[in-house]
Amino acid sequence: MSGIMQCGDVAVRQSACTGNTADDRSTWCDYDTSTNYYDEGPDTGVTVEYWFDIQNVTLAPNGVERTYLTVNGSLPGPTIIANWGDTIVVHVTNSLDINGTTVHFHGIRQNFTNPYDGVPSITQCPTAPGDTMTYTFKATQYGSSWYHSHYAMQAWDGVFGGIIINGPATANYDVDLGNLFLMEWDHLTASQLYSYVQYTGPPVADSGLINGTNMNDTLGSYWEQTVTSGSSYLLRVVNAAIDTHFDFSIDNHTLQVIASDFVPIVPYTTTSISIGMGQRYDVIVTANQASIASDFWLRAIPDTFCSTNYNPDLIKGIIHYDDSTATPTTTAYTITENDCLGEPSASIVPFVALTASTAADVSLDDEVTVEAGDIETGVVEKWFLGDVNFVVNWKQPTALLVVEGENTYNESYAVTEMPTKDTWMTLIIEQTFPLPHPIHLHGHDFFVLASGSGTYADSNAVLQTENPPRRDVQMLPAAGYLVIAWQADNPGVWLAHCHIGWHTAEGFALQFVERYDEIAGLYNSTELEDSCEAWSTFQTSAGILQDDDGI
Repeated sequence: MSGIMQCGDVAVRQSACTGNTADDRSTWCDYDTSTNYYDEGPDTGVTVEYWFDIQNVTLAPNGVERTYLTVNGSLPGPTIIANWGDTIVVHVTNSLDINGTTVHFHGIRQNFTNPYDGVPSITQCPTAPGDTMTYTFKATQYGSSWYHSHYAMQAWDGVFGGIIINGPATANYDVDLGNLFLMEWDHLTASQLYSYVQYTGPPVADSGLINGTNMNDTLGSYWEQTVTSGSSYLLRVVNAAIDTHFDFSIDNHTLQVIASDFVPIVPYTTTSISIGMGQRYDVIVTANQASIASDFWLRAIPDTFCSTNYNPDLIKGIIHYDDSTATPTTTAYTITENDCLGEPSASIVPFVALTASTAADVSLDDEVTVEAGDIETGVVEKWFLGDVNFVVNWKQPTALLVVEGENTYNESYAVTEMPTKDTWMTLIIEQTFPLPHPIHLHGHDFFVLASGSGTYADSNAVLQTENPPRRDVQMLPAAGYLVIAWQADNPGVWLAHCHIGWHTAEGFALQFVERYDEIAGLYNSTELEDSCEAWSTFQTSAGILQDDDGI
């Protein structure tokens, strides 16, 4: 099949590939769940195309009106839906008055398409008001994710939406219900809050949303989903919060977990999942509790070890069986919080088993230490990795430097070079700070080799190199360490950062220049230079000051 699907504002669910049915979700045309998707996959010849307009609107998702930045006027924005092997084209027009913008496709590896990773100061300059940026990439993975702005606080002011790449699954289900977004919500914008978060620390969230909606006293409305008794449903759960780690559950129901981030796993069952910022889990829920009730609460409960909320018990949705429309009276599971560590590594077993054998040669030279500190005034909170507070320049993205032949960088750019194809990078991140952090890497799934309390040097940890968990977001434990590894198999400039939104803006980041000699050839230098010139002209004329670290 070939051609172009023009999706515009409407999410179009494509038909399943031959052989993929409710009775057997493991196959996908000539491929299946045993296919090593890093090395091979379909090439459908199909292009799916979307037009996004970033705009200011006034909405009341929980009954309280507020100004939002949105994609096409909705919260969340339209879902990008494609099949494994399709080419995805997204045209992003900036209709804001005094803001730049970008769109990052979270977890998408961008194989040899680094220019479209959507990170200001790294792969592009911000898109100026009135301008359009077109992102083009191939769906080499399948599963669930989300896109979001990577400019300032826009992702948490509403510039986000779902990504669904249809493909095989490691367990069967009847109906795909799509993305389910979990997030906290405030009655001030994230941009307004950031102006004092730097001085006072993160605020207590006012409430939360399920798929962009919730109740606030008598205002607003719950997210509601009707299911058919006896049928099974795929939910693609996404934590899109700025600073809340959730425990997700559905009263009286068991969750069968079949994927973590973009990696299919050996299915396991649980009554709740611990999900950090930026993480995703595909879960199957069977509507087999009709003997208990006809209506059930779906819950996203903030983990109190690392998250605060004025209404933690009210972040809920409703599952209705068959024709029922009643308000649930069901009771929540008793959930044992796990200090915001996320799901146990022992549960995350990739279905396609891979080995990180040579990554076992870990040196403490690969270590970076997380520190919190103050800069200049003594009161502005910043984060440091390896003694460097990350700061890059909207007008001078790292990719532009590379395209222009530069190979030296300011210390604040925190560049680590990975010059040689397929060699392993092993990174140890550790901290004494008593707060977990979700670590996200662009351009790769990494192997999670070890994590724990204390320092790596004192832990005597045995690295798990035989089929360890693979994903693109993993929790760094409070006062602990995390060891991750990946191969230099994707040339580009790739960001690694904490996915707590405040920390992303306050310098908790590194970047990797991978296979420098191949990067310039991936870029259209004229387009990059012209867009940066347009941004520079706008920023200067509008008098906009960069008040964060640039990403």
